[in-house]
Amino acid sequence: MERNIGRNMQASGTTDPVNEDNAENATQGRRAPHSAPNSDDERISGKLIGAIVAVGSLAFIGILTETVMTVLFPQLMSEFGVDTATVQWITTIYLLVVAATMPLSSYLNRKVEHRTLFLAAVLFAVLGSLIMIVGHAFPVILVARVIQGIGSGIATPLMNNIILEQSPRTKVGRLMGVGSLVITVAPAIGPTVGGAVSSILPWRAIFVIVIPVVLLISLPVGLKCVEQHRPTEDVHLNPLQFVSIVLALCGLVMFLNQAGVAISAAVSGGSAMVPGVFAVASLVIGLGSLLFFGWSSRRSFSPLIRLGWLRDPMVLLHLIAYMLLPIVGIGFGYVITNLAQLSLGTNAFLAGALVLPGALIGAFFAPIGGTLYDRFGPVRPILGAFSLAICGPILLLVFSMRLTAGSLAGFYFIFGLGYSLGCSNIMTNALHNIAPQFTPDGNAVFNTCLQFGGAAGTALFSTVLFVAQAGAGREGSASFRHATAVGGSWTFAIMIMIVAVAICCLASAFRIAAKRE
Repeated sequence: MERNIGRNMQASGTTDPVNEDNAENATQGRRAPHSAPNSDDERISGKLIGAIVAVGSLAFIGILTETVMTVLFPQLMSEFGVDTATVQWITTIYLLVVAATMPLSSYLNRKVEHRTLFLAAVLFAVLGSLIMIVGHAFPVILVARVIQGIGSGIATPLMNNIILEQSPRTKVGRLMGVGSLVITVAPAIGPTVGGAVSSILPWRAIFVIVIPVVLLISLPVGLKCVEQHRPTEDVHLNPLQFVSIVLALCGLVMFLNQAGVAISAAVSGGSAMVPGVFAVASLVIGLGSLLFFGWSSRRSFSPLIRLGWLRDPMVLLHLIAYMLLPIVGIGFGYVITNLAQLSLGTNAFLAGALVLPGALIGAFFAPIGGTLYDRFGPVRPILGAFSLAICGPILLLVFSMRLTAGSLAGFYFIFGLGYSLGCSNIMTNALHNIAPQFTPDGNAVFNTCLQFGGAAGTALFSTVLFVAQAGAGREGSASFRHATAVGGSWTFAIMIMIVAVAICCLASAFRIAAKRE
């Protein structure tokens, strides 16, 4: 039964791809099972592999440069003469643009051919990198990050749409696992790459390396392999809905950012009035815009993102888990590198290298997790993977006050193994349980929640560490190191709770699916 949970429900209800509010049975319109798969139909074509490599490399580079920049903050602060609060906008504005671009992916996937979207992503990636190389003013660097964010916001959902639309049904799990390497590996190795490059070369060398990779590998492979397997649709962009979802995402991300600034200021004895007011205003704007977007989508003939499939509680529980887990998965990179430097006293390069074993294991096991999904169904591969993953933060909490660099890397390795085995399967299983015509909408929502979860994790854990360090003396002192270790124990406890809630959501979703069977 487990193998077939969430897979073999006959398609029912409306197939109208336009007005999701009238699609009362859209969440029941699931993919029908294949009777006897033909070996020719189930073969993975070389062009599909090439398309995944071409588009996936663009997404990989975008996410990699996002995490690389965090290691370069001290150099950037010195070069441009800005403080910590200002330099963080290099990452924050990138996340805002990516989060704002991804909701458009459903509309773009229906309106524009895949090859055109791929070329647009290449253009934005190259243009943004060129500006990063030649820009010598901080506002110019921010403009470059905006351009790069648009490219990454196009490339990541495009990769997932190609996999979901063109993969053989019995191979979709393993190919989504391959695609998840972009999500799991790039953020993990970013600090290592940033530390290694900045120790021997100027920081702009990172973007000098990016351009040949894009033009000599991604572009020619994509031109040859990216194909269009479904007709485009005559859909129209609702500008009011687009503005509302952009305001919602920007407001929520800014709330997390400014709430952390306000708490940090209050703990350190400074004035928290301005960031506190800004945080409250951002939260009100974000939630209000999000509610308006949902209300407008239900009443629109051609909504920006069709949301009727979220009426299915099983799919909704998958989405909640998929948003919660990146808080830990992406936030881990920040926590480990800062604990290593500020508590254990390692240098930046070693701190970045500590996440490398977990990243490499993710590169190897993510496709294996997809293969297990294809073979055994969703229940055992997903719940088993995250039962293993939660052991990592549990061990880190138990040994938090006597960690070494080796134990820090080893316990993260355990989490990285479980996280890589199960993360992509959550999205795969959820999108398998909605009507095929709503897959681009589901892909847009899941990718947006992934970005939001990652931004939330960094904001949350940085605030927790800062609160623990407040009043502990100067950086490098014994009291400061002890306080950082205490803050690490707090973050590990929060991580355990987040992963536990996600596991409960997934278990509840599988119980719902079992009752339907």
